[in-house]
Amino acid sequence: MKNKIRKILVPLDGSSNSFRGLDTAIQMARQCHATITGLYVVGITKPRIDEPITSPEKIFLKYAQKIMKKAKLKAAQKGILFFDRVSYGDEEKRIVDVAEKKNFDLIVIGSRGMCAAKEFFLGSTSNYVVHKSKKPVLIVK
Repeated sequence: MKNKIRKILVPLDGSSNSFRGLDTAIQMARQCHATITGLYVVGITKPRIDEPITSPEKIFLKYAQKIMKKAKLKAAQKGILFFDRVSYGDEEKRIVDVAEKKNFDLIVIGSRGMCAAKEFFLGSTSNYVVHKSKKPVLIVK
């Protein structure tokens, strides 16, 4: 297993569960000599290049930068190379899509995020990812 995990995707939304997922990914990355990519998905349609950024978009992007800065610092303190990525659209689908298209070896995701509408055992996002992803998924409680 050590030789197979080189790229770990960690969806981050700012919740304590997502950062517990990051902590687990950092431990795994240290053992496997892997890199981590933090993914923040802005739940809106991606603006066109010729359109000005709206106030809500600025707020989302500023929040994403704050989360990624915190995550990058945590990873750096443990000697792990961390890349950040911000994407737009439906969170669940984007996580699965990015993992597949960018050829990640593993997705490490918190069991519940910041979404108010939660399912009984798993958050709706982690539930979707575990059932739809062709990549291995580790859910962290």
